[in-house]
Amino acid sequence: MTGIDVVYACAGLGALCAAVLPTALARRPVSLPMVFLAAGFLVFLLPLDALPELDPVQHRGAVEHLTEICVVIALMGAGLAINRPPGLRSWSTTWRLLGLAMPLTILVTAAAAGWLMAWPPAVALLVAASLAPTDPVLAAEVRVGEPTDEEDDEDEVRFALTSEAGLNDGLAFPFVLAAVALTTASATGWSATGLWHWAWSDVLLRGGVALLVGVAIGRLLGWMFFQAAWKALRLSEHREGFTALAATFIAYGATELLHGYGFLAVFVTACTIRGAERAHGYHRVMHGFTDQIERLLTAVVLFLVGGFTAQGGLGALTWRGALLGLLLFLVIRPAVGWLVQLRGRAAGRERWATAFFGIRGIGSFFYLAYALGAADFAAPAAELWAVVTFTVLLSALVHGVAATPVTARLDRANGSRPAEPQPQRDTVPQGRSRG
Repeated sequence: MTGIDVVYACAGLGALCAAVLPTALARRPVSLPMVFLAAGFLVFLLPLDALPELDPVQHRGAVEHLTEICVVIALMGAGLAINRPPGLRSWSTTWRLLGLAMPLTILVTAAAAGWLMAWPPAVALLVAASLAPTDPVLAAEVRVGEPTDEEDDEDEVRFALTSEAGLNDGLAFPFVLAAVALTTASATGWSATGLWHWAWSDVLLRGGVALLVGVAIGRLLGWMFFQAAWKALRLSEHREGFTALAATFIAYGATELLHGYGFLAVFVTACTIRGAERAHGYHRVMHGFTDQIERLLTAVVLFLVGGFTAQGGLGALTWRGALLGLLLFLVIRPAVGWLVQLRGRAAGRERWATAFFGIRGIGSFFYLAYALGAADFAAPAAELWAVVTFTVLLSALVHGVAATPVTARLDRANGSRPAEPQPQRDTVPQGRSRG
């Protein structure tokens, strides 16, 4: 048996399971990520010499790029799925989670990390920022489903978690860069000039570039897909789902070339395309394609995470590191998430659910890999990977089990059943020309 044979067999079985399991596990307190984590763990326990050694410290670059691709595709799918048009009031829960909950969670988690682990400020900030983004990919029951015609058919919990995850994957980047800058400047000390440069360049300028590029590309592609006079450009009539990948990589690559935040630009692009012709069935075609690719990539990443755990990836985890993950998971995110929603749109049960499902996921691996490649931090890399991996595993298991019963109870309390996707029109509303 050769290594490539094992890879082929696992790839085939994984792809088949990614197609079968979502339906097979529906309405059960078991999530697809849990299955792939367990599969990776069990396979890498087998006495097979062909299995590779999984080491994110040694293979940091591969981890960074694999998770990067997975995140950007998930962001495109999330943006295409959201029916509610962006607005100050309609997205008020999202703005509270982004503008208040995320910075406060990072601040409190960094303080806890410094106290528990005795890490320098840069290391504590890095771990806190890496674990800040939510990731409903790991609990599909708490994110919105396929695009529909109705703009207000999404419950507040699913909408808030999906929109928060779509935006905070990009908005966590300034805090990761702050950790990189802080450890780089440790020899000379942090200065007011450095703080101003971070606020202007890493927060405002790079975030502004992402927004502008995302809107511009989204409008251009939206016009091209739905309204172009030349039929060859009007791709909505060809129903080619892989154009979602084109939009994803164009937005991400162009924004990164301009030194903006590509994650943010991809989500903005998706939302802008969605708004170009909101009722068109082509959105479901693109969303379906990205969802399939996302499931495959997620299966690969989680299978490898399970294998990494089986090979002793948590060996560097101390009880203090585990306690840090538990504090973030059980105390910090739920408390902060609940507080910032007071007097908001969400009702009591919805507020608790939104606060509780602050899921840690694949984005956390990307940020840690990126930062460790950008600077040297005063803590063992294996320990940082162990803490982040433990927190993600905890989130995937507990949230995966809780998602189905919690959302079912919310649906019953709201007097509704989980929304079934409604068919969209394949044409634009009457009275509008498609050129």
